[in-house]
Parts: sequence; C-alpha cells; structure tokens
Amino acid sequence: MLEWLKHPWPWYVAGPLIGLTVPILLILGNRTFGISSSLRHVCAACLPANISFFKYEWKKEAWNLLFVAGIVLGGLLTATFLSDPEAVHVNPKLAEELSSYGVTDYRTMVPAEVFNWPALFTARGFVLMVIGGFLVGFGTRYAGGCTSGHAIMGISSMQWPSVIATCCFMAGGFVMANIILPFIMNL
Repeated sequence: MLEWLKHPWPWYVAGPLIGLTVPILLILGNRTFGISSSLRHVCAACLPANISFFKYEWKKEAWNLLFVAGIVLGGLLTATFLSDPEAVHVNPKLAEELSSYGVTDYRTMVPAEVFNWPALFTARGFVLMVIGGFLVGFGTRYAGGCTSGHAIMGISSMQWPSVIATCCFMAGGFVMANIILPFIMNL
C-alpha cells in the first residue's frame, strides 16, 4: 500500500476523487470548496482589530480551517514518509530548455537552482518568489478565489464568473510559461 501511495495517481483515480468533493461538500451542509478564503478565516480568528473585512461569523467556516490543517499535516507526512527517492521525471525537450537556464537538478519538485535562500537575493529569484507571490495573492483576491475554488467548485456548480476566471487562469499560465518565464529565467 505504501509503495502505491509513493507514486502519482493516474488521472482516472485522482480526477474522480477531486470531483467527488463537490457533491460531498454540498450534501454535508451546502459548503463550498476553496483554499484562499482560509487566510481570511485565520485573520478573522486571530486579529482582534476593528477591521470590517474580518467582522463576520468565521466560526461557521471552522471546518475549512481543519481542512487546511489537514493539507499541511498531509504534506508534512507525505514529505517525511512517502517521498520518492527517484529524481523527478522531466521530458527530455523540457530538460534541454531548462538546462539553458541553468536548471539541471531534478531531485525535488522545485528546482533548487531557482528556489533557495541565496537565489531570493538575485533579480530572477526576487521576481519569481516575491513579485510572483504578490501577484498570486493579489490575483486570488481580485478574482474572488483561487484556482481550486473556481475550477473545481465554481465550474461544477455552474457559476459563469468561475468559468471566466478559470479561462483567465489558463491563459495567464500559458502566457507566463511560454513568453514571460523564459525572459525571467535569463535575468
């Protein structure tokens, strides 16, 4: 069983499991799925400030905080006990392109040549980690949710804004990966 858990699950197993979360959450109390709103719940619970954005019944969403805690705990357990010692398999064409940017280490899910503390103080690292992180956070707030909330929950419950947001996420990802990222990697 542990050996099976160490490898990526095929789409025909993972996809339906993710898809089943939507009806289960709706049946279990008309709850919606999304991760980005959890930060608001944490701030509402921890910040006693008189900020109107954080004045709501956050305790009704406590289940979502437990869900996020489960994600963190699951990630820690997986990294500790289920990590695959094999290097990440990368398509040879992608490996050739990445090597032109100085990325050759595939032992982890994120390239150590790009994402590490010393790299944070380079132009490339600052743009990718700090500016990129800010844009993800800003975009999530501006779009009214994250990719999981819109693409999984929003589209399945037939919300037109979620279809638009998901299309924009996909278009933005395509532009970033094919046009902007090669420029940034050459900084």
